[in-house]
Amino acid sequence: MTASREQTEAAAARRVLLTGATGYVGGRLLEALLERGCAVRCLARHPAHLASRLTARVAVIGGDAVSGEGLSEAMRGVDTAFYLIHSMGSGDGFEERDRRAAENFAAAARAAGLRRIVYLGGLADTSQPLSPHLRSRVEVGRILRSAGVPVIELRASIVIGSGSLSFEMVRALVEHLPVLVTPRWVSMPAQPIGIDDLLAYLIAALECDATESRIYEIGGADRVSYAGLMREYARQRGLRRILLPVPVLTPRLSSLWLGLVTPLYARVGRKLIDSIRHASVVKNDAARRDFDIEPGTVREAIARALENEDREFAQTRWSDALSAGGSEAKAYGGVRVGPRLVDSREIRVEAPPAVAFAPIRRIGGRTGWYAHDWLWQLRGFLDLLAGGVGMRRGRPHPDRIRIGDTVDCWRVVEYEPDRSLRLFAEMKLPGRAWLEFEVTPDADGSRIRQTAIFEPRGLKGLAYWYAIYALHALIFGGMLRGIARAAR
Repeated sequence: MTASREQTEAAAARRVLLTGATGYVGGRLLEALLERGCAVRCLARHPAHLASRLTARVAVIGGDAVSGEGLSEAMRGVDTAFYLIHSMGSGDGFEERDRRAAENFAAAARAAGLRRIVYLGGLADTSQPLSPHLRSRVEVGRILRSAGVPVIELRASIVIGSGSLSFEMVRALVEHLPVLVTPRWVSMPAQPIGIDDLLAYLIAALECDATESRIYEIGGADRVSYAGLMREYARQRGLRRILLPVPVLTPRLSSLWLGLVTPLYARVGRKLIDSIRHASVVKNDAARRDFDIEPGTVREAIARALENEDREFAQTRWSDALSAGGSEAKAYGGVRVGPRLVDSREIRVEAPPAVAFAPIRRIGGRTGWYAHDWLWQLRGFLDLLAGGVGMRRGRPHPDRIRIGDTVDCWRVVEYEPDRSLRLFAEMKLPGRAWLEFEVTPDADGSRIRQTAIFEPRGLKGLAYWYAIYALHALIFGGMLRGIARAAR
């Protein structure tokens, strides 16, 4: 069932309906569909949430599958619909909401004459007792198939990718707890799949030549438990973690525990735990036979997730991402952005961008750091004692700068003349650190934004950041004011 070139070109000419575009998988699937030239129509309860994604090939229809509102309009002229709707984040009664949404969607799809529905469900052994969440996922697939429209149902286990629910849970547990008390469900076998491989299956389901409903179990190359995911994440992050199994920890207690140490809501955590108390491994290899996809390993999926985070984070413009008023810098400890801690400050100067940026271009070396240079020298001395590079390297040229240059204990990783500079710390740290400067034009001058970023490695990294945050506030605040004085 491998998609041919002709099928791929035909897919690009289709109009596709995407539900769940504001969610994790849906948001990434929208990008993948657009890359293939598809015209995409999104059904969203809150269309404003997709306003930034609107292009000539993306249309948004306001509606709700649970009530049925907007379904007929959304499906008009549509060839294939992706069904990525679930109510796991809602309170009690999520099964009934899922049921109504599926029934309304199936009826609308039959009336509109859709060619196909692609549904992303959960991997489960239906011969065994299931959790309410997995039972609902299976029921939704059955309801969709009852409409008579061919349904390609992809049943997936744990999804690994930057921002996925399971990945964020693993990250929070491993980063925050040097000793992990692990209930029995942590050792339950699963078959995690990387988000890139999951997207490949979803696209392949759009392009395949199936004319009848089919169910495919999909997973990665490895069978591994959550405990295995934690160990692999810790290995790639350079963290030493001890896992202590305990015989009894109820789903309710486990969800409350997750609520304390992870970003998961307790109710979502409990539904997730209820599901992973059951094995979720691929038993039917039809997906391997019918699709030309070779899923990657857990090690590759976690490495890609970390790399994607670095790439997305490197593209962040703090002048857009954080408020321009600078109030976020006053909160003790900085602002959390994913696993990173951010201290961002802004100041306005009556000078054009080229003049405002000139002090930044000359920073470090003989010029110094514009405030409290003796503290920088002390930090460099302590770094030398710890086996680091210290502050002795200086910089190759006092006024010119290039990517790859050293600037005392920093390395230039990004540089745009008169616009931006990003430095990466090469000193000994319990984590990774960056220092960024961005200059943007203002009505009567320029705005200089200075951002210190720290990605702590475990509890030691967090302790380091908060222990010296007051000192950082003194140094970075003085440095920004010194740069502004030099610019004036």
